[in-house]
Amino acid sequence: MTRNSLRPERPTSSVHKPVFRRYRTFLALVLGLISFCCVGTLLVGLGFYSHLTSDLPSVEALQHYNPPVVSRLYTSDDQLMAELAYERRIYVPITAVPDKVKRAFIAAEDQNFYNHKGIDPMAIARAALTDVFARHGKRPLGASTITQQVAKVMLLNNNNLTLTRKAREALLAMRIEEALSKERILEIYLNGIYLGAGAYGVEAAAQSYFNKSLDQLDDAEAAMLGALPKSPTKYNPFLHPDTALWRRNWVLDRMHETGVISASAAEAAKQEPLIPQKRRRSGPLPTTEWFSEEVRRQLITQYGSDQALQGGLDVHTSLDPYLQQVSTHALQNGLMAYDRRYSGWRGAIQHLDTIKDWSAQLNKLTPPRGMLTEWRLAVVLTQAPVTVGWNEYKTPKTASLRAADITWSRRAHPLRPGDVILIEPAADGSVALKQIPQVQGATVTIDAHSGRVLALVGGWSFKQSQFNRATQALRQPGSSFKPLVYLAAMEKGISPSETFKDSPISFGDWHPKNYEHNNWGPTTLHDALRESRNLVTIRVAAYLGMAAVGDLAVKAGMVDSMPPYLPAALGAVETTVLKEASAYAAIANGGHVVKPTLVDYIQSPQGNILWRREGFSLNAPEGGLPQLTDQRPVLASPQSAYQIVTMMRDVIKRGTGFRAGIGITQPIGGKTGTSQDFRDAWFAGFSPDIVTVVWAGFDTPRSLGRNETGSRVSAPIWNTIMKAALSKLPQREFPAPEGITLARYNTGRIVAVDAFKNDQTPGASVPLHGFGAGTQSLTASDTGADMIPDSEEDMEIYSNNNAAPSSSSGYDTSNSTVSHSDSSSNSDIGVGGLY
Repeated sequence: MTRNSLRPERPTSSVHKPVFRRYRTFLALVLGLISFCCVGTLLVGLGFYSHLTSDLPSVEALQHYNPPVVSRLYTSDDQLMAELAYERRIYVPITAVPDKVKRAFIAAEDQNFYNHKGIDPMAIARAALTDVFARHGKRPLGASTITQQVAKVMLLNNNNLTLTRKAREALLAMRIEEALSKERILEIYLNGIYLGAGAYGVEAAAQSYFNKSLDQLDDAEAAMLGALPKSPTKYNPFLHPDTALWRRNWVLDRMHETGVISASAAEAAKQEPLIPQKRRRSGPLPTTEWFSEEVRRQLITQYGSDQALQGGLDVHTSLDPYLQQVSTHALQNGLMAYDRRYSGWRGAIQHLDTIKDWSAQLNKLTPPRGMLTEWRLAVVLTQAPVTVGWNEYKTPKTASLRAADITWSRRAHPLRPGDVILIEPAADGSVALKQIPQVQGATVTIDAHSGRVLALVGGWSFKQSQFNRATQALRQPGSSFKPLVYLAAMEKGISPSETFKDSPISFGDWHPKNYEHNNWGPTTLHDALRESRNLVTIRVAAYLGMAAVGDLAVKAGMVDSMPPYLPAALGAVETTVLKEASAYAAIANGGHVVKPTLVDYIQSPQGNILWRREGFSLNAPEGGLPQLTDQRPVLASPQSAYQIVTMMRDVIKRGTGFRAGIGITQPIGGKTGTSQDFRDAWFAGFSPDIVTVVWAGFDTPRSLGRNETGSRVSAPIWNTIMKAALSKLPQREFPAPEGITLARYNTGRIVAVDAFKNDQTPGASVPLHGFGAGTQSLTASDTGADMIPDSEEDMEIYSNNNAAPSSSSGYDTSNSTVSHSDSSSNSDIGVGGLY
């Protein structure tokens, strides 16, 4: 056998080699393509993942999550007065959430909450199959877990239904599960979710839908809350009761299936009717709106809007709710009395062409702003006698108008059928005719020793106008400024029995007069203050020098700055009701300046004291007894303040303020005030413990009418408020300080009792030497007499150039104010303060 015969034979066909090569090439191409696709997919996936996670929020924010929480204002007796918030949310720790509430939400939203790691694959698959085979183009069925909802609401804040958002949501959910416990996740969810009706979180929702706290809910109510996350509007029981009932029962079934409640309990809960109950009150406690708004404004000034409105602050105020209610009604009644007496009946609000179906027509009308809650819109049905019809909670009612109101209306605009009017139903079955006054007013009551504001009313109706006339309106105080002039005199050692001339005096074009246009000759300071004698006050101010009067007025807080002109001594300056109350407190409390405050203290959500009102400090020296230190600035000596108190008591007892004292047996003092042309009517007064100031006037200054003085318009309002305030306090006298002697003497007009210092002779009038004294003329430039402006316009130019705007710091009552002075060119400034 040869070597060649042993070799294998070569293929005879040339076809085999190219076929093999083709398969190998194809396989290489396929494998290369697959590898490319895998690498490409991996790169795309990594890129997509990088895109998803590049700006993904940090989960760390949730570890220290503090949701926006409503801030609450409380009255002095801890009644909830108002809530401040961008959104209504009441935070509740998970330990305080009842188990039935937690389980209701879990059963409805995420039955596997305690088992998954952020996403629920089974729920996703179930939702996907349902979307493909059963939804037919409807919005895709959701499969978000509670953790995913937390990620969406708290971190992503995005409701766009896209693949990218869902992927980011899932990634975040898994990260959240790694960082937080299940209970912490559930706590964030239950406090952060929006549940409709303006409620964020389960506690706010429980109050909004059932007027209950969480711990008061039964199974059916808990299930109703659990039904809301799916669609807070669609399942709102107020808006869609049938749909809400179906969804509630569905949640009860889920609660049974997950073992939260038994079958019998679920069935019993499903049989309960769904009757939502609105919160008893939405908005500030009635009559406290101005007080609440002033506190809100101060909180924002001090802390900024975010912390004030969503920082969960507990703000404990000084407001006395009883006194606030009395003050509101007293002011309203006083303004109505003036309006009825002076303005008369102004006619119907509008007129209906036909009184057929009058009840339905009334329901379509919008009540006028300023209409009180106890009033009703009514229509005149017959003219003789006058009968009216109105709707009382959808029930038509009719009654006769009171005879006195018929007479009142007949004088100017007789009522006729179809007239739409305002009425107030009475208990005896009749109705009283009402109209919204055009005049406005304000009143403030403060604690004389601490400055705590006990009541504050800024006008006729907060709904009509939110402008706060107690803190924002700058008005001329008229003669209610005079006690500060006399206090400055007491500080200079002048006694109440000192006499000054009550006789005509002129300065260029300025010719001041007394209100009565008569003159008494030599007059004691006691009589001059009691009867508000302008000419004596001018001479006293000139004798002291306007610098001394102005310094005392600024220090007392009556004004921010004061022109050195004699008309200012008669009240030709501008102040607010609250500032005047502060100044009068310094007289009542023995000479200490107080800073009006509306807030006692503020707590953080954790209960820490953030701010507290100051006034006194307690020091405990080593080895000694604790000592209480009075930190209030001193305005005047206790002796001088007591002398003014004694004189002002006679203002009410026998002077211009007699209407203020009717029916009050406790010791009180006060002063009337009426500005130029009867534009402002004041009464300011005090007891040993409290100060009340009342103002009335038009927003755009114009005359209240001749003889419409502080005594006639404002003193009766003050009387009503002080009766209520004093009824809660023990009766006590103004404490007489050391170095004071009370003496009875004849003033030349009455027998008076005044207070005299040790170096003063009771009842004596010591000849004074200097400008303004009884025997000398007023010509010296150092009194300010040579700088008296020729017109009221000049006074206002000076005032506008020199008055510093108020600013708010901490929780005092400083405020931006609005001047309501009305300039009149070439007009005589007249008497400045009248009465």
